[in-house]
Amino acid sequence: MELPDDFNQLELLNTHGHLIPRGASSLWFGGKNEEEEEEEERSEEWYLEEEETLKDKPKELILWAAENNRLSTLHRLLTADPMLVHCCDEDGYTSLHRATYGGHVDSVSALMSAGSKVNPRTIDSWTPLHSACRWSRVTVASLLLQHGAELNAQTNGGLTPLHLAASHASSFQSDSADTLELLLFQRHLKHGLCSSTGETAGEVARRSGPHYFLFEMVEDCVNVTLTS
Repeated sequence: MELPDDFNQLELLNTHGHLIPRGASSLWFGGKNEEEEEEEERSEEWYLEEEETLKDKPKELILWAAENNRLSTLHRLLTADPMLVHCCDEDGYTSLHRATYGGHVDSVSALMSAGSKVNPRTIDSWTPLHSACRWSRVTVASLLLQHGAELNAQTNGGLTPLHLAASHASSFQSDSADTLELLLFQRHLKHGLCSSTGETAGEVARRSGPHYFLFEMVEDCVNVTLTS
C-alpha cells in the first residue's frame, strides 16, 4: 500500500489507536471504555472456558495467555513446546508484544526466560518496546531495556519508542511522565531522530501533552556538549 507524502502515523494512532491490539489493563484517555469494564468483570470461570476452546490450538493459546497474563498456562505450554515462544499472529505480534502492551511484567519475564527474542518486529516494525511506550508501561519498558531492547528502533513510519511515549504523554496516564523520563535518561538515546513526517519526539511532545519540559534534560546535555 502506497501512502501519501503527508501521511502522519501519529495522527493515525490518535484516530485509529483502538484497532491496535492491547491488553486487558491498557490505559486510555478519559477513563475506561465498555470493553475494559467488561474485561475487569471477567471471572476465573470465563478464562478457563476460553482456554478450553483453544486447547487444541497451542499457537493461538499462547498468544491469548500472554495477553491475559495467564502465567500458569504460559509455563505449561512452553514446557511442552519451547518453540511456541516464537509464535506470532498475522500482524506479526508475538506473545512478548501481547504481554508487553498489557503491562504484564511476570509474563514478559517468563517469555524472555523461555527464549523470546527481545526485539521481534511486527509487519509495521513495532518492537515490544514500542508497545510498552505507547501504553505507558514503564516497568515493562525498563525490563525490556535491561534485556537489550533497541532503544532507538524505528517503525515503518519512523517512530521511535520516544515518539510514542511523547505523543501519549497525557496527564490522564499516571505512568506517562515516568515512561518519558526512563527513555530520556538512557545514555544512548537518539532523541533527534525524525519520523517519516519530519518530526522529532520533542516536537511531538510540544504539541501533544504537558510533559515537554522533560526534554530539557537532553537539550541541556546537547548544549553543554556543543559549548564545551
